[in-house]
Order: sequence, then C-alpha cells, then structure tokens
Amino acid sequence: MKKFETITSNLVVLNLENIDTDQIIGSDHLKITNKEGLGKHLFSDWRFLANGEENSDFVFNQPEIKNAKVLVAGDNFGCGSSREHAPWALLDFGIEVVISSSIADIFSNNAIKNGLLPIKISVLEHQFLLSQNGSKISIDLENKTITCLDKVMSFELESFARYCLLNGIEQLDFLISHLSDINNFENTRNEL
Repeated sequence: MKKFETITSNLVVLNLENIDTDQIIGSDHLKITNKEGLGKHLFSDWRFLANGEENSDFVFNQPEIKNAKVLVAGDNFGCGSSREHAPWALLDFGIEVVISSSIADIFSNNAIKNGLLPIKISVLEHQFLLSQNGSKISIDLENKTITCLDKVMSFELESFARYCLLNGIEQLDFLISHLSDINNFENTRNEL
C-alpha cells in the first residue's frame, strides 16, 4: 500500500444514489484474487454498451475526467455485499478517494484496508461537489481538508485509519511492527 499524499486531480461526479458493490464490480469478476486488472471492469455495465464499445454518455468516458483520482458519488455509496474487489477495482482504475454524504460502513472498512480514502461530508457540501464534474479538487489527508474552487471543507477520519493511510501501512503491518512490544507485554503478564 502506498503512502497517501495530497492529491490534486480533476473530479469525476457520479450522481447516482445507492451504488452497490455489484455495480462497482460485477460478480462475474470476483473469481480472481489478484488486485491488478480489475479497473478495466469498473462500472462495466455502465461504461460499455452491449456491443462492447464505450458508452460516451457515461461520465467515466468523458475526456475532461480522464485520469481523475477523486470520485464524488451519490448518497449511500458502496452498499450491498462485502467485496474487497470494489475498492480494488476503483484503485486499479486510478480512483484514490471516494466522497459522498454517506458511504456504507463495510465498503469504508474495505476501502481503508486497501488504501482507498472514503470521505463522508455534509449534505450541503455534497450538493456543492455534485455540481463540480471536471473541476480541480485537492484532498489533504494530513490536514483533513478538501479544496475545490477556493472552497475549503473539513472532514473527519478515525485516527488509526488516517495513520495507516498516511504511512502506507496495512493494519496487520502496524501490528507486526509492534511485535516485540506485544511479546514484552505478554511476558510481563505471564509473570504475574
């Protein structure tokens, strides 16, 4: 997992509510355990027409948002079943941040564990960002701020999740890095 740095990117807006994990990555792509290559299947039912050609009406296929790293989605993003393939597909496609007024808890947990930053913001701020497709946006995790068109918004993130993302470590890596402390603690407990 790479260290999270300040991201400045064009913003892609997917103004649909209740986007579930099956829409993010279809179940026919869940047989693999490798994270790489899933990006080409991200939102495939919407990105591609029945004949396999790109759907030019779908926002992810519009030129002004190519290579966008920040997605603002409608309310209740990532609902549905738990599948790590959803954040894997977003990351492999190049999306590093998902912003919404509400994000499913299980999706948020899977996202953080895989290096994707889920940000929940107020309904008013959400409405503002939903109208900014293609605009420049900056995400500063260190200071927990979002900047778009000179408007600065704050967001909250649990401190341990923030620490792991800023340092590019998984939760298990954090525990392993403190193995000697854990062993010392266990040894002192056994002596009692």
